[in-house]
This record gives sequence, structure tokens and C-alpha cells, in this order.
Amino acid sequence: METVTYPLEQFTDEEQARLAPHFTNLDRPVFALVNLPETVKGALFARYSRYAGTLRRLFLDEFADSLPEVPVVELGEGERAAKLYETIFLGYGDDSVAQLGGAHIACEWTSNLLTKILQRPRLAAYLEQSTRYIAYDAQLDGFGYRYHRDARFGPAYEAAMDELFATYSRLLEGVSAWVDEKFPAAEGESPAAHRRAVRAKALDLVRGVLPAASLSHVGIYATGQTYEQLVLHLLAHPLAEARAYGDMLLEELQAVMPSFVARVPRPDRGGRWIEYLRERNEAAAAAAGRLGLDEAEEEELLAALLYEASAVGEERTLTAAAGLSAEERSALVHDLVAERENRRHRPGRGFETLTYRFEIVSDYGAFRDLQRHRLLTCQWQRLSPDLGADVPHEVEEAGLGGEYAHALETSRAEYERLRSEGLAEEAPYALCLAYRIRYVLELDAREALHLVELRSGREGHPSYRAVALQMRDAIASVHPSVAAAMTFVDDSTEPRLERLLSEMRNEARAGR
Repeated sequence: METVTYPLEQFTDEEQARLAPHFTNLDRPVFALVNLPETVKGALFARYSRYAGTLRRLFLDEFADSLPEVPVVELGEGERAAKLYETIFLGYGDDSVAQLGGAHIACEWTSNLLTKILQRPRLAAYLEQSTRYIAYDAQLDGFGYRYHRDARFGPAYEAAMDELFATYSRLLEGVSAWVDEKFPAAEGESPAAHRRAVRAKALDLVRGVLPAASLSHVGIYATGQTYEQLVLHLLAHPLAEARAYGDMLLEELQAVMPSFVARVPRPDRGGRWIEYLRERNEAAAAAAGRLGLDEAEEEELLAALLYEASAVGEERTLTAAAGLSAEERSALVHDLVAERENRRHRPGRGFETLTYRFEIVSDYGAFRDLQRHRLLTCQWQRLSPDLGADVPHEVEEAGLGGEYAHALETSRAEYERLRSEGLAEEAPYALCLAYRIRYVLELDAREALHLVELRSGREGHPSYRAVALQMRDAIASVHPSVAAAMTFVDDSTEPRLERLLSEMRNEARAGR
């Protein structure tokens, strides 16, 4: 079994007694939430992204006092249920029954390499602690800065990581002061909202120097079937950290839904499955994937949009659409999309008939945000310094570009050292999030509209806003009607506090 180093959290006897009924363990980084209302589990995860601590500490700080004390519940599924699943799931091989139960599980102290692996399954819900809201400048008692450690990496690795985090801390202080001066509060503007917006912008500007080794927390809600697949992929992964979390995740699932993961430990089932995944990964690593854009015709989009309202076959609908001129087709698509009052008013499923495949090069920070979209296929290459990294122009304007650039070079040098010592899979831990990665996104027009409008919003990070806008332009070059339907895209480029309007709206809703 693989092991991993993580910070140890201390709880008083009273706190342990309060936590024990609701968490499957109190001393490991992977644990399930139990014996809680579903709304409370969801609220805990919803709060996770902006809370600097762990989920168990969050429960104590903000939720425990509002819930009645309950006894520790024995976790078990009962003999009848276990036999039923053994018959249907194992005996008949009916995998769909494993979709009928789910669990909330937290994976804490995971690197920013591992978060992407955990979030790869489509049919699950995730919430990740965000570098846009949480500062990484504090050291944890008895542990130090928040980054993944491995004895194989040696003292030079820890020295390089400590230097990156110390640089991050200095940059955060300097950039925060510059942003506050650059964007003074307007008359009548809430000081608290302005202060939070300044902090958010500073965090956005300096997060690029954080390495991929930076530790985060991920909350997952998924069915037993999805968890089984996730555990298998983790156990087959070449990264030791992934295998360690696969072991811990399996242990927690065996506590809350043992029948759903019963196949994983069996050599003839899960064992052979893991071998297959490893063989497949090795074969894929040796082959070049096809990249580019798939093309389709707008008459197919029209036929699909009209299909559910028609009383004739698809072929006849397609023929009718093909007989229209380009102008007529464009006007009809506009009519069928109708007037959208906000970005949540989405066109019908006919938009799913068109598919796009984008090859993208962006910084790793932007990739992390785009990869989380569920309704798309994402394939990515290993993070390396080969595609370079940039210093944000606003950091340059603040007079701190040299220090930022030095951090990038420290990061690159440690990557090269780890790689030279045969740690090719692990070397990306050392790379700053500002370094670029190449990846492919494949998605239909309906999901493209959602992604582009969401990620181009004024509150978004500039790096993924740029990707979203280029995706919109690429779609416009082949399907102008689809791009025209993206009416809630923010093209503005003026310097601003990206999170200010959001913070002001939040204050208004809370009545502050």
C-alpha cells in the first residue's frame, strides 16, 4: 500500500465526540460524511471552496451548533441488502444497480495534480478549495507550507518549494497594496466588498507562482458505480499519490457502501481491471492522439432543433433545412433560440448535434478551471516547462515582475532536477501554475455556449476568459449562428476588480 505525508489535525476530546457520529474517521485525509441531512452535507461542500481549513473544522466552526447531538451509528448495509447486491451486482453483472446509492466523501491535502485525476469522472459532483479565494501564505504547525512531500524528492525539492511559497507570500502582500492603490473605492461603494474584491484580484494575480504540488481539498458526491471506476483508475495510476488516495478512498467506501465496491479487491475482477487500465495507459503514452476541430453543417443544427416539433422523419427535416439559403438558415436559428434573458436560458438539445474539438494551450491554472466542466471530453498532456510561462502584466506594473520571474525559474530548475533523477511522473509537482499545458476539449454546441458564457464573465480569471473568447471566435468562423446565440459573452478588457460586482451582490442579498 502506498503512503502519503499530510498535515495532522488535532481535536479535543469534546470535539472528537461531536465529530464522531458524522465522519467515518478523524485522523485520515479521506473520509465520508454520514448521519447528516443531505442539505447539510451539500452546504458543507458548498462552503468548502472559500473556507481556509478542513471540512471537519468547518463543521465544528459553522454547523455543529445548529444540529442536535446524536450517537455514533454503526455503519452496515444489512444482510438482506448485501445478499441482493451480491446476486445482482456480482452474479448477474448488472452494473446499473450501483447507480442507486451515493456518498459524500472528502479528499483532503491533495496536490493540484491529483485534484485533476479525482475530478476526471463525468458522473459526479465536485467542490474544490479555490486558490482564487484562499491564501497560501501561512505555514501549518508541524508541517510548513501547503505542498505535497515525498522522501524520494530530497531536501533540494523542499528548499525550492519553500522558496516558491515565500515568494508567493511576499508577492501577495505587495500586489495587494498595488491593487488597493490602483483601484480605490468609489463613492458609496461598500468598503467590505471593495476589500474582498481587492484581495480576490491579488490572489488571482499571484496564484501563478504556486506549484502544482500545492495542497487542496476536494469534496465529491457520486454513486457507487462512479466511485468504483474512480478507485480503479487511481490504483492503476503511475503517480504514487494517486494510488495512495485510491487505497484510502476504497477503505472509506468499504465502510459506507461495501457491496458497491466489492469487485475492486478481487484479483479476478478489480485486479485484472487495474492491470488492463495500466496496459491501456502505457499503450496510449506511446501513441500520438489526433488533435483538431471536428466540423458539421448548420443544416444539421436546424434539423435537430426542429425535430421534436416535427411530425416527419429526420431525413425530411434535414432536406428542408438544406433548401434554405445561408441567410434564411441563420435567421431561423435565431428564431429557434429565442430571446434569452440570462445565460441560464439555454437553447434546446438540438444544439447537441454539433461537436467541436479544440486543442488549447493555456496556463495550468486556467486548465484546472476548464477541466472541471462535466459535459465534455478533456484529454491533457503531462505538465512541463516546455510551453513556457508569462508574468502577468499587472504584476509587472506593480514592480514585482522580477521576483515573479525568479520564482518561475526556481520552479523550472527543480522540475529539471527531479526529471534528471528519473522522477518524470513526479517532476510536475515542482512547476508553478503559470506554466502552460496542452490539452484537448471536445464538446457539443450546447455545452460550448454554457462554457464560453460562464468563463468569459467579468468575474472570471483573465487566463480562462482569454480561452473562452478564443473558443467563441473559432466557433464563429465555422458556425456563425451558434456564436451569435452566445449573447452573454463579456468581451470587455478594461482593467478592473473582477470580483467587485459579485461581492456587492452578495452583500445586498445578505442585507449587510
